[in-house]
Amino acid sequence: MSRQSPTYSPLYRQIKSLILGALQDGEWRPGELIPSEMELATRFGVSQGTVRKAIDEMAAENLLLRRQGRGTFVATHNDPRAFFRFLRLVPLSGAIESAKSVPLECWRAKAGPEAAHVLGLKGGDAIVIVRRLLEFADKPVVADEIYLPGDIFAALTLEMMRDASESLYTLFESRFGVRMIRATERIRAIAADRTNAELLHVAEGTPLLSVERISYTYGDKPVEWRRGIYATQEHCYQNELC
Repeated sequence: MSRQSPTYSPLYRQIKSLILGALQDGEWRPGELIPSEMELATRFGVSQGTVRKAIDEMAAENLLLRRQGRGTFVATHNDPRAFFRFLRLVPLSGAIESAKSVPLECWRAKAGPEAAHVLGLKGGDAIVIVRRLLEFADKPVVADEIYLPGDIFAALTLEMMRDASESLYTLFESRFGVRMIRATERIRAIAADRTNAELLHVAEGTPLLSVERISYTYGDKPVEWRRGIYATQEHCYQNELC
């Protein structure tokens, strides 16, 4: 009879899991300073080098942010450098452009089979659906349809999004305590139908990109399913492979 061997986890990975647990429990909020490496080493009963290795890996994953001479902070969507982690659209001209979110609709619904499966819900559970445009230089470039768990985002309203001056992910973080820490995407080419053509001010049949994203928070919990339609006449999807 074959037996499975116990899975070995390096000590620094165990410490990383403990720090992640503290983040998930809200012990340190986005943007807050976490204890020093020495304090964490004392707390967990390990060497400072072990803690440093755990923090180094978390910093590489954009979970924590080291600031020279100031310490280590919980990463936040409010940091301008975080904006393009989840939006890979850049202008063909190479110019730096700021994006403007234009919320269109926000309503409550019951999760169908696909939304329930993606978000880890039961069929018929409450969800919130958001439709919005993302504009660059006053031109609509992205049309998003976003599905969110209703138990977490029950208080989200169209007015709240229209009044917000920050990005949508920053709003989710500041008002609902939800931080997106990673995402998976599927990209394919499509032709503009009448609805997307009107939203993005292009002709029907124009080539577009369909970008389907599932975003996760701590504990690998899916908290957003997004279907984005990207106009690429003046922009391209850019990714860095390391």
